[in-house]
Amino acid sequence: MLVGYSSSSEDDAEAGSEAEATKTRRRSSQKSVNKEDESNVDFPAKKKAKLKDLALKTRLPVPGCLLDMFPDEDALQTEDSSLHGGRVRSFKHERGNWATYVYFPYHPEEEFESLMEELLLLSQTRGLVLTLQEEFHLSLSQTVVLRHHWIQPFAQSLRKSLSHCKRFLCSAERLKVYCNAEKTRTFLGMEVSPGHAQLLDVIQAVDKTMIEFQLETFYKDPSFHVSLAWCVGDQTEKMKQILQELQ
Repeated sequence: MLVGYSSSSEDDAEAGSEAEATKTRRRSSQKSVNKEDESNVDFPAKKKAKLKDLALKTRLPVPGCLLDMFPDEDALQTEDSSLHGGRVRSFKHERGNWATYVYFPYHPEEEFESLMEELLLLSQTRGLVLTLQEEFHLSLSQTVVLRHHWIQPFAQSLRKSLSHCKRFLCSAERLKVYCNAEKTRTFLGMEVSPGHAQLLDVIQAVDKTMIEFQLETFYKDPSFHVSLAWCVGDQTEKMKQILQELQ
């Protein structure tokens, strides 16, 4: 059998070449690793800056309806009655509180609107300037304050309390003068006569919910009415003087 052996000098040369090649590969690999490490260190910061710029460019505007729900503190502190026809708040507004009352809405016909124009004109000729109500209703509760998280359970309780009430008819026939408890506004209203007993039953149901939430109940001896127009201040006596002509 013939076996070829290389000489010792050739072996040494080959070993040296392999060792040098190994060192070269190690140095090359180390440089590559160092470059990757440097790139990894810089990458998160660059990526964050890029994402931040992208977020600023793509951020959607807040809807106007939400901005109206949460006005600036300066707007909340502004209580300029001239912006509200001279009306004054009955209680201070606080964020998270919702002024609430229960009522029957009344949607007037054209004949009613014509009658109101005549009443306002007659009052003006007698020196009493009245402002027409923006909407007409019959109140079934006083104005109370609800916390936001009360709204849904309050409505559910109210529906349950009123579930036994049946439909009925009522009518308002006689003009009457009303003044609020703060004496800041005087109202010309039409008092409800037919349907008074049924309205008392409804009030009992509404008061049940008010008591449940520890809120103020309705007046003890209520005069159910639909407010037609109002003026600033306590003008009760002056309005009563011309009431006979308005009837």
